[in-house]
Parts: sequence; C-alpha cells; structure tokens
Amino acid sequence: MSDASKYIEIQNVEQTFKTKKGNFPALRDINLTVAKGEFVTLIGHSGCGKSTLLNLIAGLTTPTSGVLICADKEIAGPGPERAVVFQNHSLLPWLTCFENVYLAVERVFSATENKAQLKARTEAALALVGLTPAAQKRPGEISGGMKQRVGIARALSMEPKVLLMDEPFGALDALTRAKLQDELLEIVARTHSTVVMVTHDVDEAVLLSDRIVMLTNGPAATIGEVLTVDLPRPRKRVELADDPSYQQARKAVIDFLYTRQAHVEKAA
Repeated sequence: MSDASKYIEIQNVEQTFKTKKGNFPALRDINLTVAKGEFVTLIGHSGCGKSTLLNLIAGLTTPTSGVLICADKEIAGPGPERAVVFQNHSLLPWLTCFENVYLAVERVFSATENKAQLKARTEAALALVGLTPAAQKRPGEISGGMKQRVGIARALSMEPKVLLMDEPFGALDALTRAKLQDELLEIVARTHSTVVMVTHDVDEAVLLSDRIVMLTNGPAATIGEVLTVDLPRPRKRVELADDPSYQQARKAVIDFLYTRQAHVEKAA
C-alpha cells in the first residue's frame, strides 16, 4: 500500500557534473518527501541547482548517488506519469495547438484507446486551459501566454501522477503571468495534481505552494529550509495581499534568500 504522505521520496541525493575544469558538485545531501496532491515549489538563487533537482525527479538525469522514488517505484528515467512543463514551451511550430497536444495523448494512450477517445482527451485538455478557440492555430499565431497554456495542456493530457514545472511563467509579462498563476490554482484544485515547480518569484511561490523548499547557494547546494504555507484554499490573489499569514510567509522566504543566502555575484 502506497504511503500518500511520501508520494515522491528523495533520499541522500547528490549530483556532480564532469566539466573541463574538473568535477562540479551541483547538489549534496538532498532529502525531501512530497505528499500526494501537494504543491511544492523549489526556490533559490541562480546556480543553486533548482532545475537540476527537477530534472532528477523527471528522470532526465541520474543522480551521482542516492535514490529517487515516485509512487513506490524508483525513478530510472523519464515516464508519462511525470510530465514536465519547461520555461520554453517546446511546441512543434508546424503543428496546430490540437496536434501538439494530440502527439502526447497518442504516445501515452494509443495502445488502449481508439482515435475518437484520443481526440476527446486532447479536446478536454485544451478546454481545461481555455484554449478550445485556438485549437487549430499554430504556435506562431498565438501569444506567449497561450503557448505556455498549450504546454500545460499537453502535460495534463497525459494524466500524469506528477506535474513538474520549470519556471513555466518566467518569460511572460507580469499580467499574463498573474493570469496563468490564477488558472494554475484552479486547474490543480480540479485535477488534484501533485506538483513540483521551480520558481525565482517569491510571490508566486507563496501564492501557489503548500510548502516552499529553499535551496542554499551553489556549488554543492542543499535544502536550507522548508516553509509550510499555512493559507486556506481556494486562494484569491487580491484577498491575500493584506493577509498577515501571506506577508509572514513572504518575509520568511525573502529573509532566507536575501539575508541568510545573500548572493554575491562574482566578477567574470
């Protein structure tokens, strides 16, 4: 029987990369569990290994030592139960929004479902992110925010157990980013997805997360602190602005990042 409180387990993980200048220790002594249905964000300064840790959970890279487990199975490579949304939407420009999502659906479900069912899955995923009217448009014909929505639809269409997001709104303007954050809150509430998301945005982390995992500066970064965000759901951005618990969580993250982990840029 799977333990829902330990849906993702990261045990004693280290990651060292071989470079021309020798070994580079990116991560050390990473221990973390994520519960089923939990929304966890990873935050820290540039070069602290946030994306490296997300790639390890995705199975895109293998740890130098330690083990990662998802739903009682060791993570040994990529799998459709762990869908990834990158900052770059990675859409195929010659395909329509529908076709970009359909590709993922076909890959995961074609062995067990007919074309009508695959089409229905694709349409449902696009509807979930409000993109039904843009289904037949190509990436070059839609905005950056809409492209990211297609990326999210594609990830959700595979019905993943875990949604992994690497700064998915980082390249968007502030208003578009806020709108997509609000939509993501609604989508996660409906799908009960387990989410691990990399961000550099303190307000985004507090608004979305159940817990915020703060990483120390690299090299050899590790988990410095884990903050539980004790705010009821559903969360409304405007109402939270004056909430003392929101302000307290925000202050705790800022204090960690800019006081205890003050980042000194090295001269080139």
